[in-house]
Amino acid sequence: MTRQPHDQFAKEYLEELLNSLGKVETSKDVKSEVREIDVWFVPDASPSDTSELGLLAKMAVTSCLFEL
Repeated sequence: MTRQPHDQFAKEYLEELLNSLGKVETSKDVKSEVREIDVWFVPDASPSDTSELGLLAKMAVTSCLFEL
């Protein structure tokens, strides 16, 4: 559950931006701890053109999480 409106907006924004590059999950539970990851991203094997996303595309080259 998101407590802050800006947090929900940022999750949805990252999901929309990263969707063309791979699999995106928001508010993903972490099993080893009682915590939740804001955005979990797994890139596609051959992503589409990433030049528009600049630094974000460079950060999303491998599986990663984004904590907003």
